[in-house]
Amino acid sequence: MVGPGETEKITINLGPVDLGQIDLLVQEGFYSNRTDFIRTAIRNQLAQHAEAVRSSVARKTLALGVQHYTRQDLEALRAAGHTLQINVLGLASIAEDVSPELALATIASITVLGALHASSPVKAALRERILSP
Repeated sequence: MVGPGETEKITINLGPVDLGQIDLLVQEGFYSNRTDFIRTAIRNQLAQHAEAVRSSVARKTLALGVQHYTRQDLEALRAAGHTLQINVLGLASIAEDVSPELALATIASITVLGALHASSPVKAALRERILSP
């Protein structure tokens, strides 16, 4: 499971001119490596749009950060006859010991802007309930 201080790997495609400019800035000591440049650029853009993000999170009623759902959480929901709509900006994780049957009985929908960690069988069972952002 990825914690708050850990990272997710992404892949991006850049043109050779952009990549060359990044490499030049790294070579000149502005950044320690390409990843440092890209992380800095992303953080700058997120800071620039922070108010829009806050507004959208509030409007869409998204939980911000890391949300972990345990087998015990979902069993309590099932016992109470309730279902869950997971709406997360960040990381949503479903414990490894959650069965596909329990997930289907308790999770009505999942919308995650970020990353969803769950076992392959649970993801397969919930495939039609995982909504694209």
